Amino acid sequence: MKQTMGELNLTVIVVVIIALLSFFFFTIIWPMIQNNFSQNTRCDEAICSNVPNADGSVNCYYYDNNNVEQSITCAWKG
Repeated sequence: MKQTMGELNLTVIVVVIIALLSFFFFTIIWPMIQNNFSQNTRCDEAICSNVPNADGSVNCYYYDNNNVEQSITCAWKG
């Protein structure tokens, strides 16, 4: 009986740890990854100036779904 309860407690601990790690990933890490992916996609489709800023970025613009011009700052790719 003691061995069975010990294994059950260990199973509960593992399930709780997996739930906490999943919660952390989907609330903190995944939104950052998704935002970075969206930003890079916009920069790939944007129209940029040929002059880089002092920090190595470049001013760009793109047109959204409503055909409205949106400003964005992208990394200078040379």
